[in-house]
Amino acid sequence: MASKKNAVLFGLLCLFSSAGFAQIGASYDVTDSSLIPRKRLPQHNEFMNNTYPFPAKPRNQWEVGLKVGAFSISGDVPAVFPTAGFGFNVRKALGYVFSLRMEYVYGMAKGLHWSSSGNYGKNSAWVDNGYVPARRLSTGQLLPVQDEIYYNYKTNVQDLQIQGLVSLNNILFHKAQPKTNLYALVGIGGMIYDTKVNALNGDEKYDFSTINGNVYSDRKDTKKQLRDLLDDSYETDGEKHEEQKAELFGKTFRPVYSVGLGFSYRLGQRISLSLEDRFTITKDDLLDGQRWQEAPAGDAVLTRDYDTYNFLSLGVNYAFGKNRTAPLYWMNPLDYAYNELNAPKHMKMPKPVLDDADGDGVTDQFDLEPNTPQGAPVDSHGVSKDTDGDGVPDFKDKELITPTQCQPVDADGVGKCPEPECCKNIAANMVAKPQCAIGDLPSISFTGRSVSLSADAKAVLASVAEKLRNNPTCKVSVIGYGESSKSAQQLSWDRVNAVINYLIEKEGISADRFIFKYGEGGGDTNTVDLRDATGEEGPNAVPAPHPNLRKKG
Repeated sequence: MASKKNAVLFGLLCLFSSAGFAQIGASYDVTDSSLIPRKRLPQHNEFMNNTYPFPAKPRNQWEVGLKVGAFSISGDVPAVFPTAGFGFNVRKALGYVFSLRMEYVYGMAKGLHWSSSGNYGKNSAWVDNGYVPARRLSTGQLLPVQDEIYYNYKTNVQDLQIQGLVSLNNILFHKAQPKTNLYALVGIGGMIYDTKVNALNGDEKYDFSTINGNVYSDRKDTKKQLRDLLDDSYETDGEKHEEQKAELFGKTFRPVYSVGLGFSYRLGQRISLSLEDRFTITKDDLLDGQRWQEAPAGDAVLTRDYDTYNFLSLGVNYAFGKNRTAPLYWMNPLDYAYNELNAPKHMKMPKPVLDDADGDGVTDQFDLEPNTPQGAPVDSHGVSKDTDGDGVPDFKDKELITPTQCQPVDADGVGKCPEPECCKNIAANMVAKPQCAIGDLPSISFTGRSVSLSADAKAVLASVAEKLRNNPTCKVSVIGYGESSKSAQQLSWDRVNAVINYLIEKEGISADRFIFKYGEGGGDTNTVDLRDATGEEGPNAVPAPHPNLRKKG
């Protein structure tokens, strides 16, 4: 019977353990210090400062449970099913896998043997009530049995245990938090028991001679006859130990050891159901009221097969406690690590370091010129800039802007401009005025609505200043465009003013060598042109047309 029951239990556990593992609620926030006990706050602070990789273990809830189920004793007398038991427990997780539980169980078991016995001479429950067994006299003479009996009992057992529970399925690699908890348990504790035997019908012995029960009889039929005959009094104390045994509350006390297997299913954040089978080992053979082995009449011997009992139960559990996480056996210890890898909230991610051998600001994997000299300006591909396209990079070019007509250039990037045709046949008798040979001058570009000079623009203006110093008789017109609106006119003025101020303040060119022109039409509004001012007249400074619209550099 016990083997069939265990097989059914195993099947049920396998069925439920294959159920879904959907997450109940969300995992806790490992950065929440209110969940950390005071003694673990130093570790929590180190974790928050990224000086220790492991978060502190949080406070977690306690769990209380109530259970009811089938309680049975396995001994010399076959058990009667079903018989009831109930219990309650308190459980606390010490980690994600191991937890401790204190449990009290009260069990009520019955037993009834289908085979009659005449060799019960050492069992006081029957002999003291007037039953006469088979016996052997000191002379060796064998006296036949006068009263056949049928062993039976009713036993109440109470035990209190401390148990260690090991969760078997909450470390999950492909799920979040578990909805089920499969666990194994071992326990140690103590029990008290009281065994009664139904030996009398009122004040009289039972007449078992009407029962046809032996090893060859139909067990079901024999048990039915016995149930019809026996009342439910269980008035006689079961056999007691002759030697002195420990007692508690007037009942026999024994240490016990348990093993078991359980399965819990979580209904919500705090409530779960459990199915559990607990098998308890004792060092006592009188839980069923019988400890003598049947032998030839009068020769019964003491057995050493200690009785055990089993409690198959269904329970409901409730988790309690404020400012605590769920019991740790309901949580996946990998939950934090997987979430942090998926969407980091606490990890410090190192900044990527990309090699740039020549230090030009373009990483080696994108640098088309990996050996650019230190400080040389480069484009977005790491290639040295050549502003005027004369084949000499800017860091070597002594004439940064060489007009196309003055190219090709020498090794220093300096070109030789041809003499204009109009000047080749000047009359010898004419009094020559000082001529300006400054040639074509570059334009200065701005982006958006900026009035600030870029590094490239400053480099271009440096070349213009050099030409002005080499041609002291030349004046230059600085021309800005934009006449469509007040804003455009003011922006044109700001940019012309920025160019002239840079040449005066940074390059040391005299202010009287410039003609200030702004708001001109027909040109690019993002460009300021510089050109030879020979034959032109105009002021070198002009008041801002709309000072309230001025842009700051």
